[in-house]
Amino acid sequence: MQQDFTLGIEEEYLLVDKDSCALATAPEALMTACQAEFEGQVSPEFLQCQIEVGTRSHTTIASARDDLKRLRACVSMHAAQHNLAPIAVSCHPFANWKDQPHTRKDRYDALQHALGGVARRMLICGMHVHIGVADQALRADLMPQLSYFLPHLLALSTSSPFWNGEDTGLASYRLTVFDNLPRTGLPPRFDSWSEYERTTGTLIEMGVIEDTTKIWWDLRPSHRFPTLETRIMDVQPRLEHTLALAALNQALLRMFCRLKSRNLRWRTYDRFLIGENRWRAQRYGVSEGMIDFGDRSIKPMTLLVDELMGMLAEDAEALGTLGDLARLRRIAEGGTSATRQRRVHAEASARGDDPGQAVVKHLIEEFHADL
Repeated sequence: MQQDFTLGIEEEYLLVDKDSCALATAPEALMTACQAEFEGQVSPEFLQCQIEVGTRSHTTIASARDDLKRLRACVSMHAAQHNLAPIAVSCHPFANWKDQPHTRKDRYDALQHALGGVARRMLICGMHVHIGVADQALRADLMPQLSYFLPHLLALSTSSPFWNGEDTGLASYRLTVFDNLPRTGLPPRFDSWSEYERTTGTLIEMGVIEDTTKIWWDLRPSHRFPTLETRIMDVQPRLEHTLALAALNQALLRMFCRLKSRNLRWRTYDRFLIGENRWRAQRYGVSEGMIDFGDRSIKPMTLLVDELMGMLAEDAEALGTLGDLARLRRIAEGGTSATRQRRVHAEASARGDDPGQAVVKHLIEEFHADL
């Protein structure tokens, strides 16, 4: 059985003006200062109002916490020098995507050209979790098993209920925007690593894409690292919620490897069925439950999380993440960022305050709560 389950976390943030709470372009001096402090770990994103950070590879959630905390603090400190603040949210509550210019780099210019008007709407941020899986055949074997839990990860992470100043009725509107891109959604099932390489290699050989970085499934083998990269999650305003979701990714893969060592595996369900849970997560977050296909019933997220914690207890204990996973129960019970944003919005409206600004100020406070 694989012994180490290294992890890395990538997060995308939006930059806002502290006074107006509107989106703001990242000053070149801000990017330069952050990159000088964390070489290779801070970079611009597709839109000029975005900034991306990525931890180094870690063997424990505890060391990843220290790394990500320093990255968040670095971006916050240097942004403040320009009267800006970062927010870790998947959609800004009132910004209009039509007003946001993209970053002028060859990579992003090419993306704009390739995707046309679809790319212009990409005013969204996500978080990606990499878990180290060195063996290629094992990566192919684990992908369909982890796919079953992608809707659970989305439901627990939802942070994008608003778009262009309106409540969309969805807990994750980000995914609606992202799904307009090609080569997105739940990953296909591959019976072997060679089948994965043949399938993706077809597009590469034809010149449709240059490499697998242009495949944006909810879960994919990383092009750059020997990892499985989970991409379905909304970004988290709270640092500790990011770490709880990363811990869940890590524990799930350890559980699958533990089952494999006993000649067992998690049952693989049809992509169509998993897609129904994906929609439930996108629409409702944690509020309406999800389908348990083994039990053939819709179960509340609190019960599903409790069952998950029972299955993962041995793995979480071995990884030292029991406390991190316990936060997921509180999210399932009390709601995600989408829940909190709607509550702040309603309270501000009742007071006669600007609800969009109130939500942004709430998100700024949450970003700094765990630093």
